[in-house]
Amino acid sequence: MTKESSHSVHAAGVHRVVVIVDDNSNPFELGCATEVFGLRRPEIGRDLYDFMLCSPEPRTLMRDGFFTLAGVAGLEAADEADTLIVPNRPDIEVPRRPAVLDAVRRAHARGARLVGFCSGAFTLAEAGVLDGRRATAHWQWADSFRARFPAVRLESDVLFVDDGDILTAAGSAAALDLGLHVVRRDHGAEIANAVSRRLVFAAHRDGGQRQFVERPMPDLPDESLAPVLAWAQERLDSPLTVSDLAARAAVSPATLHRRFRAQLGTTPLAWLTGERLALACRLIERGESRFEVVARRSGIGTAAHLRTLMRRKTGITPSAYKRRFGPAPDPGTRAGRPRAKRAGAP
Repeated sequence: MTKESSHSVHAAGVHRVVVIVDDNSNPFELGCATEVFGLRRPEIGRDLYDFMLCSPEPRTLMRDGFFTLAGVAGLEAADEADTLIVPNRPDIEVPRRPAVLDAVRRAHARGARLVGFCSGAFTLAEAGVLDGRRATAHWQWADSFRARFPAVRLESDVLFVDDGDILTAAGSAAALDLGLHVVRRDHGAEIANAVSRRLVFAAHRDGGQRQFVERPMPDLPDESLAPVLAWAQERLDSPLTVSDLAARAAVSPATLHRRFRAQLGTTPLAWLTGERLALACRLIERGESRFEVVARRSGIGTAAHLRTLMRRKTGITPSAYKRRFGPAPDPGTRAGRPRAKRAGAP
């Protein structure tokens, strides 16, 4: 990793993501950030982000002395970040460096987006930028976090929290969930799905941390839901019901609900709605501008229902989503519509 960037040329206008690495930082979350934000995307045809690592010291000893990181930029690189990913580490009771906390505060003051993976929420809270804000952290540290930072609205049963310009993820693997959410927010569902396919990781996991809190394992785990999920995903435009899914899985609706709760942390109906909305977003990104067609082909039903679901789940209307993530209008058209000919024009 050079001191400049993971990309040899910093293209003008490309969003810059900077990760601060400090003593005892976790390599896994660093790897997640690199995989999501730092790799080139030849399958997409353009770079999504300009990516850098920085550290307050020339040499940084990673967690438990696994290895030493050297050759990255100094902490001043944090001042150039559009998105700043803050340090996380297992020793949550050890105060962060004042220089790191100052860098976080400066980034927040100038409007940069802040991201904390796992115990990174402790870094953000120590910097004072989470007071009165929503956040999450690993469920094992929820009580400790609340005791130390009572002004923060901790949500300990979710995989990540998007509070606008500050985003936090729970356990280590949730760094991928949050990273893909950021890509989806910046570039749309189609691009996020492409990144998730390269990672061989679900673009969106329903449920929350409650799925992963330690509990006794059943003697005979339920069969995988994968076959019925794949079957349903090919028929989203059909009027599928929970009873249809249960019949396909050859179980009762009550058993299907238990399996969905155990394996996905959600209900069959909520999963089906989420899949249909994701398909609707992909159709809009591919250029379908007739929202009644989008609603019908995704199984949502009506344009009015599509509008309601999109506002509830994404915070924006289908029209706003189209403007943000749909294909760029043809240069020879106005707002994507052919210009009317003037009288006498050929």
